[in-house]
Amino acid sequence: MSKPTLVLLHGVGLDHTMWEPAAVLLSDRFTVLTPDLPGHGARPPVPDGITLAELADDIAATVPAGAHLAGFSLGALIAQHVALHNPGRAATLTSISSVCRRTPGERAAVLARLRTAETDVAASAAASLERWYAGTGVGPDLVARTEATLLANDPGSFLACYRVFATADAELAPHLAEITTPALALTGADDPGSTPAMTHRLAAALPDCRAVVVPRARHMLPVQCPEAFADALTHFIGERAHA
Repeated sequence: MSKPTLVLLHGVGLDHTMWEPAAVLLSDRFTVLTPDLPGHGARPPVPDGITLAELADDIAATVPAGAHLAGFSLGALIAQHVALHNPGRAATLTSISSVCRRTPGERAAVLARLRTAETDVAASAAASLERWYAGTGVGPDLVARTEATLLANDPGSFLACYRVFATADAELAPHLAEITTPALALTGADDPGSTPAMTHRLAAALPDCRAVVVPRARHMLPVQCPEAFADALTHFIGERAHA
């Protein structure tokens, strides 16, 4: 009997390698696909002005019908767009460390981070690593790998995708209630950017969604807590399969 397919979408500035700790745990239950987003990893740079719709259309073309779709951070916004505009394509939708309906203060904070990235890529990467990993106990090798991935990005392509991440939740917000795919919203209790409050907002906005908050986890939940991530995802998908 073939295993169900699980598609995992990474965040801005990262690539498919962020999923390696979790994919090892999930591969016995799923056929795990971890595509690079446009402009990331081995893919060519994207142009300035690229939109969420363009990123999502690219990914939607690679998602097998009936797959379970999960996205992290920017990948979560892309997954939500895919589910919105391709109803029935995905069996379930999981949003990990996702922003949702940023408040004015939250929007100002991400735009300030975008301005830092526009002027000093190294400082932006260092600030990201601090937000994502400070106090987590994640080993220096994994942190160094994340840093190397961030610094390897084409600067213009990275900024174009970062602008999508910084703004596209406002584009999605009026349409979240139209996403009927069974959904899970998952984040870390200590995530300072994609906060538990945002996860609860997302769960309230989607018609069929539950929120799960992992204690003591920061933004890079699948890297910091791969077991908790894999358990939450597997439990959710298993419940939906037997519903």
